Amino acid sequence: VVDVAVQDYVADVASELIYQNKSQISTEILFVFPLSPHITIYSFQARSEDAKVQAMLRDEAQQLHKATGGWENLEYLQDQSEYAGEVFACFLGTLSPGREVVVTLRYVQELPREPDGAAHFVLPPTLHPYTKLYGRVFALPSAMFLLAASNCLTSKLPYSLLLTASLQSPRGVANVQANFTLTPLIYTAQDRSAAQVSLAGSPPRHHDLELLVYFGDPTAVSAVVEKGDPEAPPGSLLGDPMVLVTLAPSIPEAVPGQRQSGEFIFLLDTTFLGHGQVPPQSRDQDGDSLLFLLKSLPLGCYFNIYCYGETSVGIYPQSVEYTQDNLAEAMRRIPSTGSSLGDTNLLGTLRSIYNTPRPHGHTRQLFIFMAALPPDKEAIAAEVCRHRNSHRCFSFCFSKDSAALATALARETGGEATYVSSDNSMTVVVLQCLKQALKPAAEGVSLSWALPHGLEVEVLGGTPQFIFQGQHSLLYARIHGQAQDATVAKGVMTLQYSLDGQDVTHTIEFPLCPQGDG
Repeated sequence: VVDVAVQDYVADVASELIYQNKSQISTEILFVFPLSPHITIYSFQARSEDAKVQAMLRDEAQQLHKATGGWENLEYLQDQSEYAGEVFACFLGTLSPGREVVVTLRYVQELPREPDGAAHFVLPPTLHPYTKLYGRVFALPSAMFLLAASNCLTSKLPYSLLLTASLQSPRGVANVQANFTLTPLIYTAQDRSAAQVSLAGSPPRHHDLELLVYFGDPTAVSAVVEKGDPEAPPGSLLGDPMVLVTLAPSIPEAVPGQRQSGEFIFLLDTTFLGHGQVPPQSRDQDGDSLLFLLKSLPLGCYFNIYCYGETSVGIYPQSVEYTQDNLAEAMRRIPSTGSSLGDTNLLGTLRSIYNTPRPHGHTRQLFIFMAALPPDKEAIAAEVCRHRNSHRCFSFCFSKDSAALATALARETGGEATYVSSDNSMTVVVLQCLKQALKPAAEGVSLSWALPHGLEVEVLGGTPQFIFQGQHSLLYARIHGQAQDATVAKGVMTLQYSLDGQDVTHTIEFPLCPQGDG
């Protein structure tokens, strides 16, 4: 049973899953929920006739202690089950023949915004395990663990699914589309700000369940308030109200022939320059691909190239204007000698770039080429995260062990990551990313707030300095304090940015006290 609540570009999902042991022997149970990007679990409970397991949501500031029991089994599971990225996992004990365990899982998820403004929701495979991966039983080193309900290779799904979606937006719910059969859209508010649909009949057997939710007229900025947890200490992260802010400015296409801005910085692992563990096919292409990429930059932009290995070398002390002479000089200076993979100094290169001022009026974008996984991957990810509001990363990795880091750097900054294998052309891949990088952007993004006296707001993680065409940004703001006048129930937020040199301002009001359960 799955209940999905979509409010603008966030989904709150509550699910109840019932697993039955239909074998003739007792089986130890491991529940696994792969975590795709932008999903956070906030409630988990599993109960059987013999036991109950419940997870606790803790404030980030509290000291946490990792459980180590069975950790080797979990690592083995990740290696053998082809799960990509992080997983939520919990050992649930032993289930006797004929018995069942009931899992209650709740999570919240940021939803991607389609180019036409729709919120895109996909039901995770754990809640619709139609593929054989979720029907396999894994033989782990110490025991047998049942991963999911069954083998789904038969003509009929061996489980039932009840799916309901509640849709809400102050802009109104305009329409909903799905790749499965839906019941008619029913509005639950007179102003059409809330509606509901459900799965009609049985779910499809061969693909994920996807929803596209369309709201009323798109706005550049919207805000939704969530009440604080009354059981949490006042003034704590969980106890304070939170505001979800969606920034989605309308950015027109660039005018052909118009002088384009932007700072493009290329970070080249020296092993990428024809050495080390780069695939032979890519090694043959890399010089030509880099030259082709550099020649595709627009006039009027700024660029620089860093070659990192045992030390970091910038072709120029800081980015220079893109001209034919500067490009020729840069290509002449690129070193052609390799370096030890163990001494790859990507972290130092990034710090050097972040300490270099960005040309005024130019958005900063990094193109990072990684031949192998750097040894200080956690520090690299943390450094990029600290500066995520001031730039965007496009990551290219040539080894599978560096794919996770490349994905993390791109995800934190709103860029893209690509694994360059022998099967895909590096030139095509790089030019596809460059096409994204050349899209126009809203620059100088800032937010200002007007709240009742006694209240203050803190934007967690800061505000991005720019937003590119076709993208949106979700921010979380924490409201502190106590309002001196309880009759003032609204706040005002103003978004400002620059578009083609013109200042743009959007102002909205939002209620401080949400309706219903908040």
